[in-house]
Amino acid sequence: MIKIKKVLVTDYISRTKIPDSDYAINPYIGCPHKCMYCYAEFMKQFTNHNEHWGDFLDVKVCPKPFNIKKLIGKSVIIGTVTDAYNRYEQKYQITRKVLESLIGVNTEISILTKSDLVIRDIDLFKKMINIEITFSINTLDDIFRKDIEPFTSKVIERIEALKILNKNGIKTSVFLSPMFPGITDFKLILKSLKGYCQSFWFENLKLYPQCASRVLKYIHAKFPHLKNLYYDIYIAKNTDYWDYKEKEIVSFCQEKKIDYMIYFYLYKTKKNTLTKNTEKPIQLSFY
Repeated sequence: MIKIKKVLVTDYISRTKIPDSDYAINPYIGCPHKCMYCYAEFMKQFTNHNEHWGDFLDVKVCPKPFNIKKLIGKSVIIGTVTDAYNRYEQKYQITRKVLESLIGVNTEISILTKSDLVIRDIDLFKKMINIEITFSINTLDDIFRKDIEPFTSKVIERIEALKILNKNGIKTSVFLSPMFPGITDFKLILKSLKGYCQSFWFENLKLYPQCASRVLKYIHAKFPHLKNLYYDIYIAKNTDYWDYKEKEIVSFCQEKKIDYMIYFYLYKTKKNTLTKNTEKPIQLSFY
């Protein structure tokens, strides 16, 4: 059962360290998707909630117009530590109200979501000066999707929404995130979706302390043949797999003339280039 409450805020806009973005907007605190690998779970230390991450949702209510002047000429990403189109947006419509405030503002807007609810706001997107909708899709297998992202839209629903947005002239992209070693088939996803979006983004699975144990236990139980691979990557801290995968992505995308962005290492964006890994792996146990 999700605990929901409304909280008053004075602004929706915050600075962000997300690559290629100046500001972030998160219309909610918490996220009901309950993704197994969620990086945003660290936010709980700032929320004063006793509930587990995924079991609460604060609905941000801003009674006064928020300051949009600082967004002029800048870039903003909507949905960095929550999904702005989580299933409760249907009722509260906070994201829609935020978007209405951004109509006509000369800012680069990017929305990241796992929900087909986003197509509800096509009428607003068409009024935006510069907007891009990015769907997170890391598998075409809905059984696997349900295991790792139990309360998100089905894969086919996201793909249909992608097609609808594309048909309506809305700029779209697909974020293969997180890519699970030995499971995510990036070539199959690109071949299936290439005609419905303008670019693909890639991010590898990063095991943060709050989610590492449950992810590894899941892999051990459901994909025992991959146990050694995950041990090598996340326990032995061998980067060879991702180094190879990065080269494979670059080669495939260049051959197929696909626009791409690679976010394999935190705050190091790679576009049509390769850079070395400088991220220090975390310490964790397999069991």
